[in-house]
Order: sequence, then C-alpha cells, then structure tokens
Amino acid sequence: MPGEIRVRFAPSPTGLPHIGNIRTALFNWLFARHHSGKFIVRVEDTDQARLVPGSIEAMLDGLRWLNIDWDEGPEVGGPFGPYFQSERLDIYHDLAERLVSQGNAYHCYCAQKPSSNDDERQRDRRVSASADCNCRGLTPEEIVELSGGQESNVVRFAMPKEGVTRVNDLIRGEVEWRNETQNDFIILKSDGFPTYHLAVVADDHLMEISHVMRAEEWLPSTPRHLQLFEALGFEPPQFAHLPMIMGMDGTKLSKRHGATAIGEYKDAGILPHALLNFMVLLGWSLDDKTDVVTSQTVIDNFTLDRITKSSAIFDQVKLQWMNGMYIRELSPEQLAGEMVPFLERDLPKDMLPVDREYLRQIAPLLQERMKSLEESADSTLYFFQANEGFDTETLVQKGMDRDSTLSALKAALDDLDAADDYAPKKLEEMLTATGEKLSLSRRQFFGVLRVAATGRAVSPPLFEMMEVMGKDRTVSRVKNALERFGAAN
Repeated sequence: MPGEIRVRFAPSPTGLPHIGNIRTALFNWLFARHHSGKFIVRVEDTDQARLVPGSIEAMLDGLRWLNIDWDEGPEVGGPFGPYFQSERLDIYHDLAERLVSQGNAYHCYCAQKPSSNDDERQRDRRVSASADCNCRGLTPEEIVELSGGQESNVVRFAMPKEGVTRVNDLIRGEVEWRNETQNDFIILKSDGFPTYHLAVVADDHLMEISHVMRAEEWLPSTPRHLQLFEALGFEPPQFAHLPMIMGMDGTKLSKRHGATAIGEYKDAGILPHALLNFMVLLGWSLDDKTDVVTSQTVIDNFTLDRITKSSAIFDQVKLQWMNGMYIRELSPEQLAGEMVPFLERDLPKDMLPVDREYLRQIAPLLQERMKSLEESADSTLYFFQANEGFDTETLVQKGMDRDSTLSALKAALDDLDAADDYAPKKLEEMLTATGEKLSLSRRQFFGVLRVAATGRAVSPPLFEMMEVMGKDRTVSRVKNALERFGAAN
C-alpha cells in the first residue's frame, strides 16, 4: 500500500460516545496500527447549536479506557493542527470563496427572509438540501432585489447537472450516483461556520488523510464530497464504509436494545479488553470460529477484506459471556483491583474501606461465575457482613423438616467450633461424616450450611468459602442461624 497510512476519527461533540462511533474509531485505529500508520482524532464542532458540554472529554476518556491511543489531535497536538474545526474557520472561508469565484458555488438567498417562527439554525436546516432553490441562476439584479444589498453568508455548492459520480469503496465495491439526482447543498452557513461537507473535505485533504473509514450512513454523502474534492483540485482519499450495527430485532441499534454509551458499559462492569474484542467482531472476523482474540492478534490480521458488507448484530448476551471469559483470565490480584471501584460504589459505607488482602482471597471464588464487575458488591456482601435478616425457612432443605434442620445446625456448629484446620478437604471430610451420621445427603446437609453461612442458597464452593471466611466468621454465622431458627420454633 503506497504512502503513509493516515486515518482519522472525527467525532462531533453533540452527545456521549456510543458503540457506533467508538466502533468506527476502533476500526480506524486498528487499520493504522496494522500498517504502522497514523491515527488522528479531529473534533468536528462546527454545529455550534448542538454542542453538548463535556462530550469531547467523555469521548477522549472512552478512547483512553479502551486503550485506543491517537498520534495527533487534542492533548497531543501534531503538525496539521489545530484539530478542532471551530479553530479552522479561515481555511473554510477561503475555500468557499475560491469555489464561488470558480463558479462551483454560489451565495444562497433562500434563508434571507425567514418565517417568523424560524430561528437561524432551523433556517439553515430547512434550506440545507432545498430542491427548489433557484439562487444558482440569479442575475445580479435579482440578487440585489432579494438581498436588499446585503450579500448572503450562506454558500451553496453547485452539483454538476449531468454525468455520474463513482467511488470504488474498499468494502462495498463500485458505487455510483447520477449527478442530476443530487441537490445543491450548503457548504457555509449563515453563522459563518461550514457544514460538515466542506469542513470534512478540507481537513481530510490538509491533514493528508489516506483512507476515510466511516459508518455506512455516510455513503449517500460521498458523491458530494467527491465533487468537492474535484472542484478544489484535491486528490480524494480512499473510502471504506463500515456496516451498520443492528439490535437483535434487526433494527438500528438504539437505547431500547440496552446501553449504547461507552460510559454505561464501564459503569456496568464490562472490562475494556472485553468490550474492545466484542466491538471488533461487529463487522470483522478473524475466521469463522474464533471469538476471543487479543488486540495484538487483531492488529496483526486487520485487513479490510475481513470486514463484512452486511449489518453487524449487537448481542448483549454474547457481550456478557465474553466479559466473563476475560474476567476468568485475570489473576486474583488483578480481579480484586478491578472489583474495588465497584465495591466502593455499591457496598454500604460502613463496610469501607475494603480489606484488600481479604478481597484477594475472595476474588478467585467468584471468578468462574462472574460475568460483570457490577456483580462485585452483591456477590461479596456476605463475606464482609453477616446477613442476619434472611428468611430462616430457607435453611430447611428438600426432604428435611424443622427437627432435622435444627439437628444439622447443632452438629455443624459443634464440628466447626472444634476444628482448627479449615483446609477445604479437611472440612469436607469432617462434615461429610457428620451428615452421614444424621442420615442426610450431602445436598441436604451442605445446603443447610450454605444458607447458614451466607443467607443464600447459591454461593461459591462451600468449603473454599469457609476457608477464606475463617473460623471466627463461619462459626459466628452458623451460631446466629441456629439461634434465629431455634427461636422461631
């Protein structure tokens, strides 16, 4: 592939970063890293009316969380700055004037006399792709009459009236549009800011972007951009339009399919490597059988011929499964470290700070079943604090009655109080023998013990859990359960 690969991610600060635009960033980043090229972040903040404070910071935080680093852009600078379009207005004005002087664009007066209930933004949108704009053919006298002697700030590009505009899309192949079906479109708005179309073409050229990889929804804008490149005498980049992301019901991914903002996945306990792996598979695959794949393996194999044309399906269940796979690859120290922020967020304040060494012993017991770090507080609560309010009726196991349950609790308490060795194997041997003496199955006897120790019917492996909890906690829990259950008789 000749020349340096330079790709860009160009977010608009109009909302929180979501799966769709971060997937676009990811694919650009992978492509750049595969070819030892440059990944540029450029902020497209020309739609001033829709700016949302904090959205760019959230976008950059999302990239950092996913370990997607950028070579040029906000915070790191670069030779082609500034990287905020609002700081590049002189460039766009010069190009718009050049297009007007060449006859490729013209001042539009459609919005000079607005409806009384239109604000400036509404006017620009109402006329942005107006099919019935006649300003292109106005005579100087008609312009004076329409404008009252005031030249319009709005500039519209003059699309060719005949011929065909073609692009050889690197994912979709040859795509073409008949020029007469394309309306003239605004490139400079009444507020002096460019539209997306002019700004993106100018910056892609001036920042020497080699490949534009963007969402499929931008494909219809491609003939406009190609015509702008040609009118300005710029060599266009190569285009690759990424497949849409759909929900399980086959409609475009939205909030009703679950969280879509990247920050929501972080808050829900999804590991960054798991989410990155999952997003890679939204339109790309290593082969027809591999799901869990490291970032470096993806970088080594990231070629455009592996990207599908068909829409990608966002499956929340698969994301949870994949997150569980990544959780199980963590060391106990790593998992404990990942759990701490969630424990600090969700545990009762009187249980903080968390004993880190105790947590490191707890973490491996939860690792096999955990699918999300969001489960951290709920799955560890009984390790830190006895559940003294559970329904004691849940102590009674299937096939048992109150008397046999009471006997089981008393016998277990005697054993546990007398034992000095809490190694799981020793506990299991001792308590198995006691259960047999009571004519109880392992399921019955150990079920009583599990509820007594945790207040729950489901927990990590019973004897490993007791070892971690230690003798004092375990005996105290069983004693409390016995007292409460006996008092209820």
